[in-house]
Amino acid sequence: MRVFITGSAGFIGFHLARLLLQQGHTVHGYDGLTDYYDVRLKQRRHALLREFPAFAATEAMLEDAATLQAAARAAQPDVIVHLAAQAGVRYSLENPRAYIDANLVGTFNLLEVARAIKPRHLLMASTSSVYGANPEMPFGEQQKTDWPLTLYAATKKANEAMGHAYAHIHGVPTTMFRFFTVYGPWGRPDMALFKFTKGILEGTPIDIYNHGDMWRDFTYVDDLVRAIRLLIDVVPPAPEQRTPARGWQPIEGDTLSPAAPWRVVNIGNSDKVRLLDFVEAIEAEVGKPAVRNHLPLQTGDVPATWAECSLLQRLTGYRPQTPFRQGVAAFVRWYRDYHGV
Repeated sequence: MRVFITGSAGFIGFHLARLLLQQGHTVHGYDGLTDYYDVRLKQRRHALLREFPAFAATEAMLEDAATLQAAARAAQPDVIVHLAAQAGVRYSLENPRAYIDANLVGTFNLLEVARAIKPRHLLMASTSSVYGANPEMPFGEQQKTDWPLTLYAATKKANEAMGHAYAHIHGVPTTMFRFFTVYGPWGRPDMALFKFTKGILEGTPIDIYNHGDMWRDFTYVDDLVRAIRLLIDVVPPAPEQRTPARGWQPIEGDTLSPAAPWRVVNIGNSDKVRLLDFVEAIEAEVGKPAVRNHLPLQTGDVPATWAECSLLQRLTGYRPQTPFRQGVAAFVRWYRDYHGV
């Protein structure tokens, strides 16, 4: 396949691109290399991908519609995977405009690319944050997502709706996936695992929100990108194609739209882990205790996330399952190696 990945210098985009390249596919990356966190980490990811002859990249912003269109037309992708976004729940309280520019304007530009190119499959990242104040758990794809708690979550909810509208009007088969607290080697410095590992190694305090009474569905990055890779081959059929004569059979719990070739799928570990247990796993791997700074729950945060992922398993036969202690150990090894600790 020829795959066009936005956010290819990002944490998840890098891992997905590397997996596809290892499988023999051609990948064209697109990334703005913004300074939201250390640009050198993004540059290093792209440098590793460039070691593959089948990788090329355009370094430009999603908001640059002309460059995005030109890069995608030159790549002529069979599949587009849209992972680029302004990420971070807390940062959306400080710099909300960045989310409008990247997540709304940028995604609109990407959808216009898909409308023009008509890929076999468009896949777009959403987030567990869209479940917001929904009190039901585990979070299932058919539950309400009407109460976002941050602008970040609201823009991702809007992306799902925008993707559905384009799938309906222009017939581009589209899969949205909702991520749950992704972690692992080459992770983002603004995420808890990175900050906790850095703080413990340096002996500086780590901030533990809600006094540690938080639960997260930690998803190891290798599991996540394997799920995305499998979903690439599961193309949502258009409504008129859903007949037994065409070999289609309904799937229990499917989220196929009645009006478009569009569905949404959770990708998580289907388990919730207490934040303090996560911290203790890092302490055990690093070999020293953390200096803990207990704080109240931050605005926009939720006490718990927990994914219901049976639809992913029915569609692909796969369910993420890396134990969090194993994933933490892999990250700490990478951190020590990358930073020479």
